[in-house]
Amino acid sequence: MEQSIRARIRAGDAEAFGQVFEDHARAVYRHAVRMTGDRTVAEDVVSLTFLEAWRLRARIAPEREDGAESLAPWLLGIAGNVIRNTRRAARRHQKAMAKLPPREVVPDFSGELAGRIADAEELAAAKAALERLRPAEREVFALYVWEGLDHAAVAEALGRPVGTVRSRLSRARARLRELTERELAAARSARAEQRGAPPAEQPGTPPGQRAGHRAAETAQRPGSTGQVPGDRTPAVRPTKETIR
Repeated sequence: MEQSIRARIRAGDAEAFGQVFEDHARAVYRHAVRMTGDRTVAEDVVSLTFLEAWRLRARIAPEREDGAESLAPWLLGIAGNVIRNTRRAARRHQKAMAKLPPREVVPDFSGELAGRIADAEELAAAKAALERLRPAEREVFALYVWEGLDHAAVAEALGRPVGTVRSRLSRARARLRELTERELAAARSARAEQRGAPPAEQPGTPPGQRAGHRAAETAQRPGSTGQVPGDRTPAVRPTKETIR
């Protein structure tokens, strides 16, 4: 009887492990990019993940309860640990660097590149909102939504009960929608201020109140007569002209 891929990896089959790398390295890289936002760091995460996976190969469970053979959840769980360790190391490095004398700042051109994307504003808002999620919520969202794992696979990757995964995912989705809307509103308000335009009217403002705002603004302008453009009653025209 042919051994399962899990059994072969546990036995130290290098060829089988090489096949696992070919099958899942790209998924680990995508997950690392989304969680760190840095492609260079993501490449390091992939290397460290598979080194750690080989070291821990004897701990692979014989199979999942549902009989699934894929090792993606196990690998993504290891990648999550590697990312957390990488972040801790980065924080320690930043603290050490903060004690050094400041150096010349190199301009960041990422904003210019993002401006070439048609939906740059929405993408930026979503990215900022995602970064404001709690780490546990961001991780479960990335595994379920972006990597396409089911609840059981996410639970295996994180070492958490399925019920915990479901509740975290629900909170992450709700909070992500709320934060994205806030980021978009703030970005649009800032853009309006830069252009010198009046702030956007809040939905539900009565027409009379809007006209009052315009009248107040007009009256404050130098040389203004106090009349609001567009508020003058149209002159009565001959019937033929009106019908035409």
